[in-house]
Amino acid sequence: MEVLAVEMRHITKIFGGVKANDSIDFKLKSGSIHGLLGENGAGKTTLMNILYGLYRQEEGDILIRGQKQDISSPIKAISLGIGMVHQHFMLARSLTVVENVMLGRKSRRGILLDAEETAKELLALAEKYRMKVDPYAKVWQLSVGEQQRVEILTAIYQGADILIMDEPTAVLTPQETEVLFETLRHMKEDGKSIILITHKLEEIISIVDEVTVLRDGKLIGSMSAGEKMTKEELTRMMVGREVLFDFKDPEREPGAVRLSIDGICADNDKKIPALTDFSLDIREGEIVGLAGVDGNGQRELCEVITGLRKATKGRLVMDGQEIVNRAPVYYIQKGISHIPEDRLTTGLALKWSLKKNLVLKSFGRTPVSSHGFVSQRKINELWDKAKDEYQIKAISGEDQARSLSGGNQQKVILARELEGEPRMVVANQPTRGLDIGASEYVRQKLLDARNAGCAVLLVSADLEEILQLSDRIAVIYDGKLMGILPRGAAIHEIGSLMMGNRREVQENE
Repeated sequence: MEVLAVEMRHITKIFGGVKANDSIDFKLKSGSIHGLLGENGAGKTTLMNILYGLYRQEEGDILIRGQKQDISSPIKAISLGIGMVHQHFMLARSLTVVENVMLGRKSRRGILLDAEETAKELLALAEKYRMKVDPYAKVWQLSVGEQQRVEILTAIYQGADILIMDEPTAVLTPQETEVLFETLRHMKEDGKSIILITHKLEEIISIVDEVTVLRDGKLIGSMSAGEKMTKEELTRMMVGREVLFDFKDPEREPGAVRLSIDGICADNDKKIPALTDFSLDIREGEIVGLAGVDGNGQRELCEVITGLRKATKGRLVMDGQEIVNRAPVYYIQKGISHIPEDRLTTGLALKWSLKKNLVLKSFGRTPVSSHGFVSQRKINELWDKAKDEYQIKAISGEDQARSLSGGNQQKVILARELEGEPRMVVANQPTRGLDIGASEYVRQKLLDARNAGCAVLLVSADLEEILQLSDRIAVIYDGKLMGILPRGAAIHEIGSLMMGNRREVQENE
């Protein structure tokens, strides 16, 4: 009988009376790649944090290679050969690669560092698994993909043969994803056992040997690669119903230019240039998707367009009128809606009620106000409609915004910004933190806005979302426009631009 790398039996974890994991069974075969799927809040990361020793379960047992273990801390997990690469990397950016690998480990030279020997061992591991790395490079000098390699190599160097990866492709280009998956296949051939926590179904199908699906803290089922593992079937297991992937939205001719971004330059919060001579036209009745790895100027561009950041140079022209460097209220009055990347600092007044947040931009205007009086009845109607349509999980509209989960906070913002027939929507990561069903609804609402004549700038790290919704696809890298691609462009062409390979922008694009 085959000995399993990991067996988790009847795992239960409770937070504040809520069962995040409800008697879950999970099995990882040795030398396999296993996908762990589920919507936000399904319990995936909680289950793996228990395996890695970050949480303690209330009930259940964990067996590692057939032996029952009490995993009381990450130190214990590492001693058992378990490593974890978190979604947000845990590297010290000011240190070199080899210094990061050595952190927390006793030197073999006593009080002296053994950096040279560690670097040699690290290079040998990198060569074995075909991961290029410079041991003496500072982490801040590395690309996102290179930093991820350092995290993986660190785990392997510490002796991990069971590797947990949380959303490993969330910040990678398609080309970097291919490189990562090739690395994981080599690790599998070497006998490593790998768990991938992810929501990207097409990627999962391409690499895993088996999938386990969680929903609302419960085990829904498992499926092997030999079975009919389709995107539709996995989604049905995750959500409990059919989900629309093809929006059947026909191509349509856009209207006149709604917003012209002409040679915009802007600095980030550290006064370092984040946008350089960025130009892009967005027309009425079209969605322009802006693709790029996070941190390449997307946030700064959205904030310039909505008055939250000053441009140092360049012009913004909306419907023929110069609008650059005005107060945020000016852009609101112009009919520009903004779904910000950071919902906590920009999107919501956290101590205000949900109802007040919903009508935040509408005080003094109909239908919320009339002749100087605020209509509480109308506010209640708007809240009831938004709660139902956007599936906002809240006890009352009087709850403070800070009391909601991240996904539900995002839904309040979406309800506010997509209602009221905006002339332009600047949507920065609009479905981040949302489950599949809610994301489906939001994407349809963006299409509805576009079909009503609204101009939409869609910024998303999810290339599937960009490809689903965009009439044209612009790609940003290091604050510069790399090129514009037509609807239905090949994902590898987008990925090439995301890596900084510029394409000449044609006049008719």
